[in-house]
Amino acid sequence: MSDIIRRDPRAERIARNRLHPLHAAMQPAQHSWMGPHGIVRKNPHGVGFIGPNGIKRIDRSGAQQGGAVKRSAAVDVQLPLHQVPTPAFYISVVPDMVGGRLSSHDRDLLGLARQLAGQDGAVLAVVFGEHKESAFATAGVDRLLVLDGEQFSGYAPEQRVQGLRAVDNQFGPRHWLLPDSRSGGGELGRRFAAALGERPATRVWQVKDQECTGRAGAGLQDLVRPLARLILASAECAEPVSETRHEALPVELSTSVARSLSRIEDLGAVAVDPAAIPMAEAEFIFSGGNGVKDWDLFHRTAAALGATEGASRVAVDDGFMSRDRQVGASGTWVTARVYVAVGISGAIQHLQGIGACDKVVAINLDAGCDMIKRADLSVIGESAEILQALIAAVEAWRNDAKRDAA
Repeated sequence: MSDIIRRDPRAERIARNRLHPLHAAMQPAQHSWMGPHGIVRKNPHGVGFIGPNGIKRIDRSGAQQGGAVKRSAAVDVQLPLHQVPTPAFYISVVPDMVGGRLSSHDRDLLGLARQLAGQDGAVLAVVFGEHKESAFATAGVDRLLVLDGEQFSGYAPEQRVQGLRAVDNQFGPRHWLLPDSRSGGGELGRRFAAALGERPATRVWQVKDQECTGRAGAGLQDLVRPLARLILASAECAEPVSETRHEALPVELSTSVARSLSRIEDLGAVAVDPAAIPMAEAEFIFSGGNGVKDWDLFHRTAAALGATEGASRVAVDDGFMSRDRQVGASGTWVTARVYVAVGISGAIQHLQGIGACDKVVAINLDAGCDMIKRADLSVIGESAEILQALIAAVEAWRNDAKRDAA
């Protein structure tokens, strides 16, 4: 028998063509990579990876079963408990908590706080108002302080600064960390810095050797300065906590927060037409594809949910949606907190366009399509029936809310 190694021209062509359906399956699994800010990121969907909730990923994609969609049961892994009975110092974090939950930016910030705290310090998370988060322990929080009350509700930056000053007086944190974001952390951090008389380090993407590096010059330059007490950090400033769980013990203020006379009056949220929101800025997108047969029902469902409408390239090419509604690498890259894909199989260009979305919900008849594999929640069934049931559920919920309000 000859020992000559034969080339496979077809495999070589597929390896060169990124748009080929089999291209991704032929690539070696990537367990880590370098992010745009120089931070090494882990693959949370990799086989054997232990996620932030202590769940070991066995085979999310079904590759170990020859490509069939068979999801192995996850193995519960008890993460080691990190305790700090008597903290030598505190690192305070004020997450944005958009929607009452920790965002990926907040988790990166807690990861940076965990690095600064080391073994002797404790991470103190300061949260305003009610929240829905139950994973503070796996995000790296040792102490949890919830400042609840009418004075902190809505847009109340002046009152929140008063609350942070009370926390500063009682706990004396070594460092304060806030997200440098448009969701409130950037403004609150700068107001708080002015109240403390501190010079904050802004747009920080790296902390190393008692120095912090932040973006400057319209993001084209790096500014290195000694480690500041108040840090406004960018996304991907550090790796989120994923290998330990923490106590997240509740703590309280020893004194009440002085209520100041606010110069800002919050008139409440203003209703915005979801169709007027640009796709790149929308937080809730309801997107339709080739599997949608009743587009009137699709539009009624999007209106009932208050979502911004999107579409796949096929739906746009067929004339069901306008070109500015197209999602994907050949359309608009979106960063929605919730992305609902109705009748979209999941072409590679579309999956690239929704790569930064937080939660993806897929409604499809094909249980083996790529969108189902990508989704965090999948609903297998006829889209028309599911959309009708969804509208009925939303209307029932609103009627119950009206009765409770009355």
